[in-house]
Amino acid sequence: EGMEIPVSQVVIAHRDHNGAVEYFSTIMRDTTLQKQAEEALRRSRDELSAANTALEKAARLKDEFLASMSHELRTPLTSILGLAEALQSKVYGPLNEKQSHSIATMAQSGQHLLDLINDILDLSKIEAGQFELHTSTCSVDEICMASLQMIKGMAQQKHQSVGFTINPTAIDIEADQRRMIQILVNLLSNAVKFTPEEGRLGLDVQGDPSAGIVSFRIWDEGIGIDQADFPRLFQPFTQLDARLARHYAGSGLGLSLVRRMAELHGGSVTVESIVGAGSVFTVNLPWHSNTLRRLDRLRGPAREVQRTHDIPTPALDNPAVVMLVDDNLQTMETYVDYLRSVGFSVKQVADAVEALRLIPQLRPNVVLMDIQMPGMDGLEAIRRVRAWREPELSQTPIIALTALAMPGDRERCIDAGATEYLAKPVSMLKVAEMVERFLAAQ
Repeated sequence: EGMEIPVSQVVIAHRDHNGAVEYFSTIMRDTTLQKQAEEALRRSRDELSAANTALEKAARLKDEFLASMSHELRTPLTSILGLAEALQSKVYGPLNEKQSHSIATMAQSGQHLLDLINDILDLSKIEAGQFELHTSTCSVDEICMASLQMIKGMAQQKHQSVGFTINPTAIDIEADQRRMIQILVNLLSNAVKFTPEEGRLGLDVQGDPSAGIVSFRIWDEGIGIDQADFPRLFQPFTQLDARLARHYAGSGLGLSLVRRMAELHGGSVTVESIVGAGSVFTVNLPWHSNTLRRLDRLRGPAREVQRTHDIPTPALDNPAVVMLVDDNLQTMETYVDYLRSVGFSVKQVADAVEALRLIPQLRPNVVLMDIQMPGMDGLEAIRRVRAWREPELSQTPIIALTALAMPGDRERCIDAGATEYLAKPVSMLKVAEMVERFLAAQ
């Protein structure tokens, strides 16, 4: 009584044989349940929309946080690794044996921290769908030799024997060479880590044209893995031994990245292991028989992976002028010392506005431009240089040397007019070699 309910109503007019309305009838139906369902659906839509908005905001904040942390961590690492490289290159004078060992330890620790940062960023890019492979036709032999070279020192320290076989000897695949090396180094490093001193490990590669597969088999005679742990093995941030007193260090990211990167290549990763006897990780990648080529026709000296890098030595009678634009004094000092030690004349500039004032006066051969600086940023400075009317100035080679290393940062720099892009931390030798390349072109 006295309660209002929603209803639907149908009114029917009843007519006589002449078409005149004689009376009306009505049918009424209680629509309470329908209205409640509609209201619940509306609330669900509103909640879903709010949740999506919150997720988008969280994803945006995560990307911004990662970009900020990447920059903030890379900046001091640039100084640490740069100083270590300068000391190892004897920029500040000769080192005794103990000093050399200490500097090498500092460099290795800094590089390890950089690798962890890169792993976290790579995994975040993959999860966000922002990770891109840069594929080309790659020599499997050269990928393997480069990977083995990178773990050679670790294995030698433990007096381990490292084997390598490949059949057929000449295999090409369509892959991202850098990421393939990353996959193999991750697995080989684990093999070294979990194999005892004087133990054995290796890499066996088998190409099967009929199946269209190349298999990379990384094996070891280490501690092995319990089959009960297999489901957790490739989960990010997961360590099988999470005790405070665990014997083996690690972030728990490597195997997750290995699987994700293999899958991005259209491949897969499998594992076989016996506790106390060792493990075998197999990476299977697509391969087409038309990529098989003769070793003696296209290989030869290219097989050698380890190369000797000579420090560039510009002519000292007329040294090239390199302008370094960076607001971080620690980074600047290290790069300046190194570049001057190899014969370049270096002009230090702490901000973009001052750089724009000095470039027409000094006419540097090459400009190394930081991007994130107070006031005017490096991108705007590059755009203004490119807009100058005098070709000799507007076409000055500008290398974006920046700690901005997130997806799209390279493209932003190149679109602004940068001639090249290098993400910090970067080897000072690589910087010097790039400067020398531009000088040779001039």
